[in-house]
Amino acid sequence: MTRRKKTRSLADKVTIRTGRRKDYKKWRHENPDQVTSSTRYTQKKRQQRKLQAARKLARQESGESIAIHPEPQTEPPEQGGPQS
Repeated sequence: MTRRKKTRSLADKVTIRTGRRKDYKKWRHENPDQVTSSTRYTQKKRQQRKLQAARKLARQESGESIAIHPEPQTEPPEQGGPQS
């Protein structure tokens, strides 16, 4: 007969929201409508994205442009079979 292992942790038995991270994650998952990012955080992220886009644009403009689909050459391709 196998015995159930005793646990000292009450984290799984807790039904109220305490200060613990596991409880908060559970509460946040169950109440997504009450969870919002702070305005300071969203402003910071918006500014970071603008800066990132500006840097990317500057990199693209300073880079060398290459012809991905060049115009076809006017010279006819060489006609020649396999050499034996």
